[in-house]
Amino acid sequence: MTPGPHQGDVRRGSGFAGRLLLAQALVLGAGAATTWAVATAVGPAIFHTHLRRAQVPHTDAEARHVEQAFNSALLLSISVAVVTSVAAALLVSWYFTRRVRGSIAAVSQGASGIAAGRYDARVPDPGLGAEFTTLAASYNQLAERLGATETTRRRLLSNLAHELRTPLTTIDAHVEAIEDGVRQADHDTLGVIRSSTRRIRRLAEDLSALSRAEEGGLPLDVHVVTARSLAEAGIAAAAERFRAADVELTLAASTDARVQVDTERVGQVLGNLLDNALRHTPAGGRVTVTVERDGAEVTIAVADDGDGIAAEHLDHVFERFYRTDTARDRDHGGSGIGLSIARALVESLDGSLTAASDGPGAGAMFTLRLPLAT
Repeated sequence: MTPGPHQGDVRRGSGFAGRLLLAQALVLGAGAATTWAVATAVGPAIFHTHLRRAQVPHTDAEARHVEQAFNSALLLSISVAVVTSVAAALLVSWYFTRRVRGSIAAVSQGASGIAAGRYDARVPDPGLGAEFTTLAASYNQLAERLGATETTRRRLLSNLAHELRTPLTTIDAHVEAIEDGVRQADHDTLGVIRSSTRRIRRLAEDLSALSRAEEGGLPLDVHVVTARSLAEAGIAAAAERFRAADVELTLAASTDARVQVDTERVGQVLGNLLDNALRHTPAGGRVTVTVERDGAEVTIAVADDGDGIAAEHLDHVFERFYRTDTARDRDHGGSGIGLSIARALVESLDGSLTAASDGPGAGAMFTLRLPLAT
């Protein structure tokens, strides 16, 4: 029967502990043998020298008897001391190797659990020193991150399936209705089908753009421009959509600082941020774009007075397909990865993108930071 991964790991851990104990036993044995050899070789000669220097009257037979008694006492005491010390050292070594083996076995079992898809296993600190503490902490951090990655992957697949299922269901229903003669292939019917295909195409294009941006595969056409001009261009491109939705869009720029960026990519980022703000701001609301200088950076902030974001969602809004309100967000439209694309594009320009909100109903602000042009 072939041993499983867990069994193999435990055997390897036991073999290491056994070899460690054997190595320590050999070291102790070598030390004991060396001690015995040196004592038996040097001790009698030193005793004979001191006995001669004492100038105590004695016969040769008495001298030999004294030296024999010394040698016997020396060998006996050294033998008892060596055996006792070796036994005590082996006992300590056995205890230590047992704890090391237990720590290795715990990591091995946890790794086997991760391989089997169980990411909730954690390794306690074995208390064997900084190295083992670091090992346990690193393993626990790895397990936590793998668990989060697996959760994100499952949510990604689920949301991607939903994003594809909705337009495909619409297309399938209208095509079936045309085939059954229930509907005619008129302008309205074809318009619905065309809208669904556009939604699928937009999703595919967004996924492709996100993948290329995260892999650094997007070509950059870098120019030195003012941050104000970037904000003005973004506002001009979105102005008509905001007027149609009856949402006020204003600019507040306090600097003409220059940045070195790809204007098309930054325009795409601002377009995503403005579209996101428009989707979550009701009619009569307001969206403000602020441009400021902050040390060696320029900040372009897009703030709205719309839905707002709960604190538990702030750390996840840039994840793919993450929606703070699934049903409402899908009704608003969008592929669900606009903010993911925006952050990936900004990071490709050595900038950063963050989100802030005081909670539901208090609006939200997304801040784009770009380094000043050198």
